Amino acid sequence: MIPDISTTVLQIEAGPDGIAFLLGRVLFGAVLAFMGLNHFMNVDSMAGYAESKGIPAARLSVVFSGGMLAGAIAVFLLVSTPTMHDFWAVPEEQQQSEMTNFLKNVALLGGALVFLVLSESVWPYAVGVGL
Repeated sequence: MIPDISTTVLQIEAGPDGIAFLLGRVLFGAVLAFMGLNHFMNVDSMAGYAESKGIPAARLSVVFSGGMLAGAIAVFLLVSTPTMHDFWAVPEEQQQSEMTNFLKNVALLGGALVFLVLSESVWPYAVGVGL
């Protein structure tokens, strides 16, 4: 029989587990910060790509997606991943690249959902600033 863990509270203690959790947060945040900055530095080329995928208001969508946080990132990734990286619908020479980007976004979506769920928990080595 599987035990009921629905009321189990996640507690990550300071120490090796807390340091690993801190490193995961920093790495995840760094990837999102880099991607957001990249959106702002390459608006024209990214808007052209978004437009080629049929995204309405492509330029505005690129600028908006560069500045999102937490739950908005999860929603954005949920919607944009199959739209922008439709590896099953592109020519064979583009499939590997689109699949890599699709899987990257799926991993980022998973991380965003985990951090969103954990946002109510106390995190070790946190500065105490929440949304």
